[in-house]
Amino acid sequence: MPSFDTVCEPNLPEVKNAVDNTSKEIATRFDFKGTSASVELKEKEITLIGDAEFQLVQIEEILHNKLTKRSVDVRFLDKGTVQKIGGDKVKQVVKVKSGIESEDAKKITRLIKDSKLKVQAAIQGDAVRVTGAKRDDLQAAMALIRKDVPDMPLSFNNFRD
Repeated sequence: MPSFDTVCEPNLPEVKNAVDNTSKEIATRFDFKGTSASVELKEKEITLIGDAEFQLVQIEEILHNKLTKRSVDVRFLDKGTVQKIGGDKVKQVVKVKSGIESEDAKKITRLIKDSKLKVQAAIQGDAVRVTGAKRDDLQAAMALIRKDVPDMPLSFNNFRD
């Protein structure tokens, strides 16, 4: 039976490259000279450090631009709260989302079941597998998921006939 997987996976090498380019731009920009502005990537967490909250916003804008240039959807980023660290410095941890959470996976399966398409959806770990008898039904399910779940950067892979 034809099937495909609905997944939420960022391109991590491109995220790393975007963070590296952001840190290079911070080092060369005049408005960041003599400040503690920096950006780091550890595992799937990006840490933004600055002297004030407005500086974090500027760093975040640079990061968004670099990610967009590298075709990485900024919806993968999950911003944390701004925390004060020693002195007058602040930091913010931005998590890179990976995988579909269980509530979102249930929402997708419910959406497919309520659509009356002749396909079945099953949650498999952090992905949702959709199977159906016809390729056209699967493509209709893809279009439905894209239209009705706009807040998640979903992609479809493992398409099989």
